[in-house]
This record gives sequence, C-alpha cells and structure tokens, in this order.
Amino acid sequence: MSAWGARKARIVLGALLKTGWTMKRQNGSHRVLARPGWPDFVLAFHEGEEIGPRMLARIARHTGLRPEDL
Repeated sequence: MSAWGARKARIVLGALLKTGWTMKRQNGSHRVLARPGWPDFVLAFHEGEEIGPRMLARIARHTGLRPEDL
C-alpha cells in the first residue's frame, strides 16, 4: 500500500511552501515554485482539485516532499 493518500491541491501547495519552496510566478492554476538547489517545479492544479496517490508520489520525487509533510 502506498504511503500517499489523496489530498487537495491547496494542502499540497501549503506543504511545499512550508518545506522551503517559494512561488516564483502564477498563471491561472499553474504555479511555478522555486527552491535553492532544486530545479523549478510547476504545480498545475486548481486549489480544490484532488491529487491522487500516484501523482503525489511523482510530485514528491521532484520536490522532496514526504508523507509526514502533509
């Protein structure tokens, strides 16, 4: 079983911001996040949209996010 459950995009964004990511720019639902030492990451979900476990695992691979950060 996956350590990731489904979460709303606003919770994922909040967790990323708490872990050191900053919003570089936003265009609609596309948010470009930046963090020193990491390549920029685009989070392209509306705030109320549900993100499933597979996509959360993929986001984590690119951002260093952990299940306990949520």
